[in-house]
Amino acid sequence: MNDGSEPMPSRAQPRGQGRILVVRGGALGDFILTLPVLAALKRSFPDAHLEVLGYPKPASLALAAGLADAVRPLESRALAGFFAGQGALSPEWSAYFAGFHVVLSFLYDPDRLFRENVGRVSRAQYIAGPHRPNEGAASHATEQLMVPLQRFAIFDADPIPRLGMAGLPAAAGSGTRVAVHVGSGSETKNWPEPLWAELLATWVGSTDWRIVLVGGEAEVERVERLRRALPADRCEVHLNRPLPELARELAGCAFFVGHDSGISHLAAAAGTRGLVLWGPTNETVWRPLSDRFLTLRHAGGLPNLPVAVVDARVRECVGVA
Repeated sequence: MNDGSEPMPSRAQPRGQGRILVVRGGALGDFILTLPVLAALKRSFPDAHLEVLGYPKPASLALAAGLADAVRPLESRALAGFFAGQGALSPEWSAYFAGFHVVLSFLYDPDRLFRENVGRVSRAQYIAGPHRPNEGAASHATEQLMVPLQRFAIFDADPIPRLGMAGLPAAAGSGTRVAVHVGSGSETKNWPEPLWAELLATWVGSTDWRIVLVGGEAEVERVERLRRALPADRCEVHLNRPLPELARELAGCAFFVGHDSGISHLAAAAGTRGLVLWGPTNETVWRPLSDRFLTLRHAGGLPNLPVAVVDARVRECVGVA
């Protein structure tokens, strides 16, 4: 097996119609940032069969968007042997890996155990990509994740994650729908909940907007507290929705406001206009890469970002004085 460490005399290309496997772990945002890789492979090899080995919830987006032909679960117990040195390898998974011509992996594999075990059962060309972008780099995460595409002679692919899903139709008379996600993977990235409550109350009192509260398991209590403070006819709640459904819901909203989170990347990839209240992470690397998204930060950190400043920026974007 060519493990990708040797110079290639010609571009990596699946034989015949070909079978390509992209292996991607990580959270929702990590997967969305890898969508341009899938899109470029689909566009460059339209007759190839492209599969994703990843976590089913985020990987379902690739299926729904037509960027993958099938998805397999990375957390399968039978895969455990592929992450151990000279362990027993599942016959089923061995046959699975043997069926591909190219394996492009973004897994964290510092000891090369996964790579070597795949090499024991498959003659596929193995190309290793970064499991995580370099936060000190001057380039965006998607651009860093796309570097392995050069092995396929793909140099000018679109780096913007795009799902291309039609938005779900809004209910008649629902007005301007503004989606809000009040969580993230870290409290340091979050605008304080009391400030969110004040902002939402301001909108209810001075606009006709319908507030769409979205979130996952980690935000249930926070979302419920905010919901209870709002009139029932002015808000709707979407918790723990399947990600393709949530993407369509967000695509049907006029605007989105959130933090540095996977849901913000989802909204951007869905084509929604939005604003991210930015915290301490490297904006150059991690911001949603979309010309429809803006970021807003405060020199004193998110706790010091005034409600009036956020309100004014959102109104400016939505087109309400």
